[in-house]
Amino acid sequence: MEADQPCRSAVVDLGSNSVRLVVFEGRSRNPLPIFNEKAVLRLGRGLTETGKLNEEGVEMAKEVLSRFHAIARAMKADPFEILATAAVRDASNGPAFVQTLRESMPGVPIRILSGKEEADHSAIGVMCGVPGASGLVADVGGGSLELIHLTPQGRHDATTLPLGMIRLADRSGRDLDKAKNLADKDIGGVEWLPKVKGSTLYLVGGAFRALARLQIARTQYPLNIVHYYTMDVQEAREMTGWLQNSSRRSLERLPGAPRKRLDDTPFAAMVLRRLMKKVQPDKIVFCVDGLREGWYMLKVAPDILAQNPMDVVAREMCVRFGRSNSLPYALMQWTDFLRPEETAEEKYLRHLACYLSDIGSHDHPEYRAEQTYWRILRVQSGGFDHPSRAWLALALAIRYAADQQAPFLATSRALLNDQDWKSAVVLGLALRLAYSLSGGAGRLLEGTSLEWEEDALVLILTSARVAVKGESVRRGLERLGQALGVATRFEIELVG
Repeated sequence: MEADQPCRSAVVDLGSNSVRLVVFEGRSRNPLPIFNEKAVLRLGRGLTETGKLNEEGVEMAKEVLSRFHAIARAMKADPFEILATAAVRDASNGPAFVQTLRESMPGVPIRILSGKEEADHSAIGVMCGVPGASGLVADVGGGSLELIHLTPQGRHDATTLPLGMIRLADRSGRDLDKAKNLADKDIGGVEWLPKVKGSTLYLVGGAFRALARLQIARTQYPLNIVHYYTMDVQEAREMTGWLQNSSRRSLERLPGAPRKRLDDTPFAAMVLRRLMKKVQPDKIVFCVDGLREGWYMLKVAPDILAQNPMDVVAREMCVRFGRSNSLPYALMQWTDFLRPEETAEEKYLRHLACYLSDIGSHDHPEYRAEQTYWRILRVQSGGFDHPSRAWLALALAIRYAADQQAPFLATSRALLNDQDWKSAVVLGLALRLAYSLSGGAGRLLEGTSLEWEEDALVLILTSARVAVKGESVRRGLERLGQALGVATRFEIELVG
């Protein structure tokens, strides 16, 4: 008898260039993909000329979707849905193709999304991966470019343009100058774009992700994670110029180059450049969450989108890897003394660090610091921008006694300035001292506090049950004082 299967859901994104199946595990604020497979079909190739789906792509799609259907059933995914986008939407034989699919997969919902629905799904995907996102979402596919205005109040002004990579190449005859004129005309016709001038530009879609991967490889950026990869306008302008003028052969030499996307790269770079010229964004943020994650939040977990994904993952990791669910709150209060002038963002990161502070408790002691560092730096969750990952990973590695010169800390050293490096180290040392005092038991931590007295950091003991004469506690207090550049001492103020 088979063990009960956990809750699973699956979606197929049937696009103009590729088709992808994603199976999600469970129901959480952070969608967890446990199966992710893509096939390049190029259904939209030749659509501009013929008005029909590419025949070779149609035959391939039937085979691939039959396989995806079998996988989803075997994994007991429910709901399971197929979402068709621009090519199927615009092709004269699109409805007939969908009817054929329905006959071969009876009972499977197949939806042809309108351009506005596609844009809306993508915007929700960005909200899923980038909490608090506000600005312009641009989702490029093979057949279309979706634009939508995202604000704290909602999603507005969705527009779809025929600027997908396959369609733009067909419309322009693969002439980049002609493509530029087409892009300028199409983008210039979007009447509401002046409203988003100067805001953040969020880039979604495989062709845009390829730009980020190439730039990461070219610049030897220290964190190979596309999600939340951020650049200023000057850097993005230089990148797009480089990509438009680079040969395919030179791009292929870059490590990890997305070879199947390289023919699209000059066109994607050009479209981005034209968008930047029109919108003049304050920064560019790449987002890997888009249509599929938007579907997940709408279909599977619509009531939890408002939760903060970083809070959720920190608490889940605390429960899964830590020894106490109550200690993090005590640690938050105990470390309040550190930086009275900290910003709201800094305070929030400190609170996350307190929840994550015991996740190495079950690892081998010789590798605890390094294992914790990589676990945080590479956590599979939306919401964490790259500096936050680097800061939290460093703080938690120091909590487990990592040497600041350890080679594995190189990513944090590259991404953090001196001030942020120091603040992470100080918090890590404070957390290490707290665990030395309490052994991970909040009841013992309650009998202590750290306070400033003139230019000294004072560890105050208010409970007779606290054992503080251990050498580890004294060393921990001294190291914390050295990091802060202040003297340290003990005071005993027993109560009761």
